[in-house]
Amino acid sequence: MQRYLDVDPWKIVESGFHPERQRSSESIFSIGNGRFGQRANHEEAYSGDALRGSYVGGVYYPDKTKVGWWKNGYPEYFAKVLNAPDWTTIRIRANGEGLDLAVQAPDHFRRELDMLRGLLTRTFEVTVGGMRLSVKAQRFCSMADTETAYLRYAVDVLDGSGTLVIEPTLDGDVTNEDANWDERFWEVDGMGGDANGGHLTVSTRKTGFTVGHAMRTAAWFDAQTAEGVAVPQKCGHAVQYSFEVEAGSRCVTDKTIGLLRGMDHPKSTIQSMTAQKVDEAVALGWSAALQDHMMAWERIWERADVTISGDDAAQQAIRFNIFHLNQTFTGDDPRLNIGPKGFTGEKYGGASYWDTEAYCLPFYLGTHPPEVAKQLLVYRRNHLDRAIENAAKLGFNGGAALYPMVTMNGEECHNEWEITFEEIHRNGAMVYAIHNYIRYTGDDAYMAEGGWEVILGVARFWAQRVNWSEAKQAWVMLGVTGPNEYENNVNNNWYTNYLAAWCLKRACAALDWMKAHSPEALRTASEHWSFDEATERLHWESVAAGMFQPALEGTRVFLQQDGFMDKVQQMAADLPESERPINQHWSWDRILRSVFIKQADTLQGLYFFEDDFDVDTHRENFAFYEPRTVHESSLSPCVHAVLAAKLGLEDKAVEMYLRTARLDLDDYNNEAYQGLHITSMAGTWMSVIEGFGGFRVRDGVPHFDAMLPKAWDDFAFHLQFRGRQLQIQVDAEGTRVQLQDGEPLQVVIDGEAVHLS
Repeated sequence: MQRYLDVDPWKIVESGFHPERQRSSESIFSIGNGRFGQRANHEEAYSGDALRGSYVGGVYYPDKTKVGWWKNGYPEYFAKVLNAPDWTTIRIRANGEGLDLAVQAPDHFRRELDMLRGLLTRTFEVTVGGMRLSVKAQRFCSMADTETAYLRYAVDVLDGSGTLVIEPTLDGDVTNEDANWDERFWEVDGMGGDANGGHLTVSTRKTGFTVGHAMRTAAWFDAQTAEGVAVPQKCGHAVQYSFEVEAGSRCVTDKTIGLLRGMDHPKSTIQSMTAQKVDEAVALGWSAALQDHMMAWERIWERADVTISGDDAAQQAIRFNIFHLNQTFTGDDPRLNIGPKGFTGEKYGGASYWDTEAYCLPFYLGTHPPEVAKQLLVYRRNHLDRAIENAAKLGFNGGAALYPMVTMNGEECHNEWEITFEEIHRNGAMVYAIHNYIRYTGDDAYMAEGGWEVILGVARFWAQRVNWSEAKQAWVMLGVTGPNEYENNVNNNWYTNYLAAWCLKRACAALDWMKAHSPEALRTASEHWSFDEATERLHWESVAAGMFQPALEGTRVFLQQDGFMDKVQQMAADLPESERPINQHWSWDRILRSVFIKQADTLQGLYFFEDDFDVDTHRENFAFYEPRTVHESSLSPCVHAVLAAKLGLEDKAVEMYLRTARLDLDDYNNEAYQGLHITSMAGTWMSVIEGFGGFRVRDGVPHFDAMLPKAWDDFAFHLQFRGRQLQIQVDAEGTRVQLQDGEPLQVVIDGEAVHLS
């Protein structure tokens, strides 16, 4: 744990200047609106270690991967989110000396992210060019109009005099830090401007994504409107304001931004439409736009807020996670998904992983209207043809579908073969998400709208991926990687085997539902996908019933995979802190030979399929695996928090909650500089709602079996459930569920049925 930020229930605050933490702060203080977003770079020039990043949802580049070998089936490219033109830059010069906080160390530095209002503010004092300046910079990406952003930069002269130059800039001269051979990804389609602002329209090479930017600027000197001068740039445009100042002078500059994507607007008119958008934003003005933006956030918090009394660090953390989830994905565009870093960094390419189905879907089910979560399922249904193509690369046929490990458009673009085509458990997450969505919403009709077709493709994959072992007299799964990526190319990973068998059972159940409720849709799908129930179902049932499940003899413990007990059985607690995280200190060979587990693997299965196992089985497996887990995946602590709460292990549940909730704020894994762990943030929400709240849906009925940590006075959360809004309060007196909106509902609290009206 490395805490350098202040604890505040509604704010993230950096008090004092921490240049050694600049990259981490850029990630943590990032802002966005579901359509685009920015790292929290300094507006003015900064020559220190930094990653200036601006990202646009749905825009990517198929970068060729550097590899030293060739394998059949290797992905042809590694997709990456692109660093887009930067709209935040404002260059400052005082008496000819440029402001650079890596050169002129600031005093009274404070950076504040107001999560209630979605507003980023930075203040400091600095001496530059013989002047003493006080600076206040504020910006937001509008949640009310997701094609606009606003920035206000105010400078007060505390001492000194002379010429102060403020130069707001639209800068398209950008690169990606991880680019191969310093490759550039953008072509300029048009740019220009005048003394009031400028425009820049760019398109990606190869993929042809177009993004239009327009900037309008305005400045005031001692409350009087100032005139600017156009300053054309190599790739972009700037407006320069020059002031003759003295102590007591005040200069304020506004930047208003319009940002449009070619995927939303005709490319032929995007430049003119972007100009129109920014003119409308200017007409609205900073104050009104901020008010609209704040109201949009107010509506989000009304349905998504989680309150924790008695522990400000826990309170701050859950809101931090909820905030970033909502500014990453809004659900209004089925072409978008949730990348592990969102708009906060470049790692993982910004693409979609199985994290969405396994961890993010429950959050959106519980805090948004059902159509938002449904978009995530539609995203995968729209990629079914690509998943079939992906499976064909490995030699599978007959409509078998392997959903990609990493994707932007449905095509596999992960750059590690061993992960891409061995970590196949992600295929099962697609089916689990459909099951989870229908279980939560009651929307059985989705099965006929696309659910069955996805399940069919996945079932066909599992049915071909297994082989019969004469030695074991069972179906086995060879050469896989489970969620624990500190094990590669293993046989009979328990989680993968169990998940595959479950998927095949679900396929049979889904088929029965289709026959009973939507026979015409089934007939059409069967013709399209050449489905023969007589032959395929029989095999599905055989595999599901006969799948090998490795177990530790004489116990209830399921073995993570064949040969797991051949490893030296060490505990994570025995690792010296100087060697953690092990992925930053050990060779990969040493990691693979060790017993240490990166993230929940067997326990992931117990979390998903909780009701398939008794409490003693949960307890034994948790006691066996948790001490061997180093939690070096962001997706690990949340699963352990939920399971620990279920088992009444309060101290462990709280420990795991704080680790998942404050993973980035306290930088547990020394990774915050790369961007935030957005998808695990949904797991943080799960750890409160499903862990401490004990929330489950069984047979269409919400159940609550809560645990109140000793350090908390009480906690409360909201749930959207089948057209109702529920508020749940947990305190020393017990659990109370209130129906705030919608039709009467029955819930179960601590095993007792309660009617809400």
